[in-house]
Amino acid sequence: MLNKKVKSIILAAGKGTRMKSDLPKVLHCIFNKPLLGYVLDAVNNTGSIDENFVIVGHEADKVEDYVVKNYENTKCVLQTPQLGTGDAVNKAAPLLNDFNGYVIVLCGDTPLISSQTINNFIEFHDNNHADLTVMSAIFENPKNYGRIIRDKNNKFIAIVEEKDANPQQKAVKEINAGIYCINWRTVRDSFNSLQNNNAQGEYYLTDIVKWAVEKNLNVQSYILENNEEIFGINSKLHLAEATKILNKKSLIRLMENGVQITDIDSTFISPETVIGADTIILPNVYITGKNTIGKNCKIGPFAHIRDGAKIGNNVRIGNFVEIKKSEIKDNTNVSHLSYIGDSELGSHVNIGAGTITANYNPISKVKSKTIIKDGANTGSNSVLVAPVTINEMASIGAGSVITKDVEAYSLAITRSPLKIFSQWVRKKIEQYSGGSK
Repeated sequence: MLNKKVKSIILAAGKGTRMKSDLPKVLHCIFNKPLLGYVLDAVNNTGSIDENFVIVGHEADKVEDYVVKNYENTKCVLQTPQLGTGDAVNKAAPLLNDFNGYVIVLCGDTPLISSQTINNFIEFHDNNHADLTVMSAIFENPKNYGRIIRDKNNKFIAIVEEKDANPQQKAVKEINAGIYCINWRTVRDSFNSLQNNNAQGEYYLTDIVKWAVEKNLNVQSYILENNEEIFGINSKLHLAEATKILNKKSLIRLMENGVQITDIDSTFISPETVIGADTIILPNVYITGKNTIGKNCKIGPFAHIRDGAKIGNNVRIGNFVEIKKSEIKDNTNVSHLSYIGDSELGSHVNIGAGTITANYNPISKVKSKTIIKDGANTGSNSVLVAPVTINEMASIGAGSVITKDVEAYSLAITRSPLKIFSQWVRKKIEQYSGGSK
């Protein structure tokens, strides 16, 4: 058990030029969740880190807005201009003047990092009584990474960026993973001595290693077991690759817990989604956000479940159905071509094909709720205009637009009377053909 408090500094000030986007790099999403969110969640889920500092710069207001709305234990610190990673960490130093513990430094564009790895890293640092520990990894092709440099006795002495490395240093396969654990009280002074005499004219965070070695401090490196976890996002291609990696892990976890996934190549399910055993996921299903799906359900094909869905047991979500921020209780069917948003569906409800819960008022910008109670059913092509309640065992006639509550065991129909115009088509044909068929 740690005797020290731990805080994190997350670097999120960069523009991300290679993303070719007006959106800050760390706000690009995987499963509708920003990259920065994955890093913050990984840090918070360690159980050992109580406060985070996010270094913001490019489009700082947008990044800070996301952080403030979603993370109570996190403060944003502005870095302007952006003068390198060492300068970025130094911006948080005034907020840590009296802190006597460990500071973890991470990058905000590494969405695959896990809480377990962060905890293992902190424990390694603590067990070795280190002043500074750098996470490293072994790559057969280490291009574009800073190299871990050791002396003839294999002692870790420096990190050299590739653009500053000589040919011998470039041949090194152990690279800097960009994650640091710092004994803050003993290493914080290093940030005041950083120099920018390098190819980029920046203050490198990596130079604190050299400083610590010169001070005869205990400097360690922790070799990462799974290199995928430090995959950094620098382009839209990287974003797609990370999505596949994250998705594969999610699908494997679900299948190991008893979920049947018919086609892993066409199925995408967010890591926050929990699914019960013996549920079948058919091809081309896309599930984003945080959702719970019960046991013995059947989802898809071509179904889309968005954030905030709570689906019970023995539920059928069929083809071309979209579910958003809705609760669906046991033994209910939403079989095809329907949209269920901001709704509560009871048990043994049957939703006919093409049913829409009209939950959004574009003038007031307000979203309202639809409630469909136990045993109720809707006919095909129904529109339920929220706020509205369909009570127990009520039935909605096909083609109806429902704007008022429907009492229990009632039938509601807004269908116009059927009119048949005899021989109408024949008369039109004769009209346009000059009287002949």
